[in-house]
Amino acid sequence: MLPDLTWEWLPYGALTRDQLYDLISLREEVFVVEQNCPYQDADGRDRHAWHLLGRDGQGRLLAYLRVVEPGHKYAEPSIGRVVTSPRERRTGFGRALMREGIRRTEAFYPGRGIRISAQQRLEGFYRGFGFRTVSEVYDEDGIPHVEMLREAGASGP
Repeated sequence: MLPDLTWEWLPYGALTRDQLYDLISLREEVFVVEQNCPYQDADGRDRHAWHLLGRDGQGRLLAYLRVVEPGHKYAEPSIGRVVTSPRERRTGFGRALMREGIRRTEAFYPGRGIRISAQQRLEGFYRGFGFRTVSEVYDEDGIPHVEMLREAGASGP
């Protein structure tokens, strides 16, 4: 059974130093070290994003994503930096994270679609949440990606 996560939903300016450290540490652990992909994580968009942190009962950050405000990456709000702790894979935390991220994005930006830049290998995962591929495959930091869009009012888990 999936343990409950406690969700924190904060704009950049409200993040504490510890929250910021935790989210950067998790992003770096997965996107830079695990995926062996040196890239510029500090892309200037964190300041224009809402941050969703999922913590377990011990306060450990197990799941994270950010929602970039419309106009700072795409015309629509954009979910990105979707990550779960490597020690918690295949537990359902990734799905719980996306459900919560979509729910909060739709509540915060009603009537708007959501656009993502997804690793191509995860297209099926995101299709399960109502996203559809809207671009050809492109290279982002040495990893094949596709743009995907979830229309306003789309269904998914």
